[in-house]
Amino acid sequence: MNFPSVTELTRPLAKRIAWLRMEGNRREFNISAKRGGTSLRNTHRRVLQSLAILAALPLCLAVTINQVKRLSLTPIIVPQGQSWESAGTFNPAVVQIGERFVMLYRAQDTQGTSRLGYAESTDGIHFTRRPEPVFVPETDYEKDGGVEDPRIVKIGDLFYMTYTGYNKKDAQLCLAASKDLIHWERKGILLPAYKGNWNVGWTKSGAIVADKSNGHYWMYWLGTAADHTDQMGLSFSDDLVHWTEATPTPVLPSRPGKFDSRVVEPGPPPQLTSTEIILIYNGADDSLVYRTGIAVFDRKDPRKLLYRSDIPIFGPELDWEKRGQVPNVVFVEGLAARNGKALLYYGGADKYIGVAEVEGPLISF
Repeated sequence: MNFPSVTELTRPLAKRIAWLRMEGNRREFNISAKRGGTSLRNTHRRVLQSLAILAALPLCLAVTINQVKRLSLTPIIVPQGQSWESAGTFNPAVVQIGERFVMLYRAQDTQGTSRLGYAESTDGIHFTRRPEPVFVPETDYEKDGGVEDPRIVKIGDLFYMTYTGYNKKDAQLCLAASKDLIHWERKGILLPAYKGNWNVGWTKSGAIVADKSNGHYWMYWLGTAADHTDQMGLSFSDDLVHWTEATPTPVLPSRPGKFDSRVVEPGPPPQLTSTEIILIYNGADDSLVYRTGIAVFDRKDPRKLLYRSDIPIFGPELDWEKRGQVPNVVFVEGLAARNGKALLYYGGADKYIGVAEVEGPLISF
């Protein structure tokens, strides 16, 4: 799914850049007339150039926590029944097909086994569920623990779903493909646990970039570093099945003292502009409070970081986001667009599903 509002909402930036240039010329003239200092002119020019670069970045980079509004103060999907989705329903992927919003979500039973449920909506808020899961654990690497945390991207005529296969011992990043989001063909484990340039633990949370860059597909993912922090890696592939690690160290590392000091985990599949890859990600601090940030990478070189949130744009506030199977968690995993605005679908406290809207305007200085 291409995110139309990114491109559409960035058009007003041309006016802002023009204003910055005009204002820069005026201020530079005033400084020069009053002080005549070459160093002052050069310093001011550099400041204005920096402002222009910031203004040219996608609007969503300047999202603040006050601009993410929950569309429902209660969960839109909750556990139900006594069977496969009785303990938790959380961490959804969302795909738009015409006027329909299709959600695949992680559903957990009381034994801790996860399956993927299916729900549809016409407004992006009120969903109708199928009575049975559409993806269930079958292989040895999924036995007992299950299939977890889907992320879905459409490439060509197929939907590709990354998910975590968990057998109560190891969690590993896996792939499946489908034509209709209901019937799935497994493609196997993409990144085995305990292997990699820096990963020494499990692999999870694969966010695939839908279009190729430099002739390859790219995927951001979660691994565990030697210091036991969970950080973000990057791999590339020609066929979406066989992947090669792209960096010797995490492409998006944890940051001591910040909201992502303990966990840096990809959210929904990245969105694209003509020059950038925009990735919403989930960060956890040393107290394991999960909040949401944004990272932007260079589309020509997906290893190159252009921007990263210094503070989170979204965090747990409501009781059902703070109390559940895992406390103090909002975990954004689904992304859609409605009326030119972004809809963020998230798991609350590993038990519920919520939806929030990013309000505009999305940039301010």
